[in-house]
Amino acid sequence: MTIRETIENIEKRIEKADSIKHEDKEELRNLLSTLEAEVVSLSKTHPEQAESITGFTRVSTHEATREEKNPQLVRLSLNGLTSSVEGFENSHEELVRIVNRLAVMLSSVGI
Repeated sequence: MTIRETIENIEKRIEKADSIKHEDKEELRNLLSTLEAEVVSLSKTHPEQAESITGFTRVSTHEATREEKNPQLVRLSLNGLTSSVEGFENSHEELVRIVNRLAVMLSSVGI
């Protein structure tokens, strides 16, 4: 699955989630759009890390938007997501910022 396909699937899942307010859905869509551009750029030099970030974003979104949430799984998936960008603070500051914001938003949805 390509990065674009993964992002589209995440966007569809967010749209279907009744627990997310409209304005939060809009912000999540914007974050995902920026995340996609950042991950595509990263994939040129660090393809495995880009794949990990995309995968953890997918899993985190899945866990945060499940009808019957498991707080432990939400927490674990979000920890994986934030860990997936460790080491890129200097070279990909925007990517780290976006992932951190996305994790915070998904965490609040996942409560």
